[in-house]
Amino acid sequence: MNHDPKALQAILTTAAPPDLPLTFRPMFGGILAYVDGKTFASLSNVGLALKLAGDDHRDFLALPGAEALRYEPDAPLSKSYVVAPPALIADAAAFRAWITRAAAGLAKMKAPAKRTKRPKG
Repeated sequence: MNHDPKALQAILTTAAPPDLPLTFRPMFGGILAYVDGKTFASLSNVGLALKLAGDDHRDFLALPGAEALRYEPDAPLSKSYVVAPPALIADAAAFRAWITRAAAGLAKMKAPAKRTKRPKG
């Protein structure tokens, strides 16, 4: 299915709790959503994918129609992003509960390793 990232941004913004500090940045034809500066969701032609870990990831992936994010058919499956099922996105209250759960889970996620520059020479 081919989704419009701008339309997904509007859906996410509408369903999110009003006090959730969402920001958005364009990314390779799609949009990344951030909460407090941390990546939170991927909005692309593939769909709206929430970043989840641990039990949240497992539980979300178990929802009917949910699937691990994969941008291209031959690309590997994402280990942290799960595409939200259309039925969930259509139910703002149910989707809000998952948005809240995903945002709360960001604090528990391990920070990415910092890259260090190698000295020239």
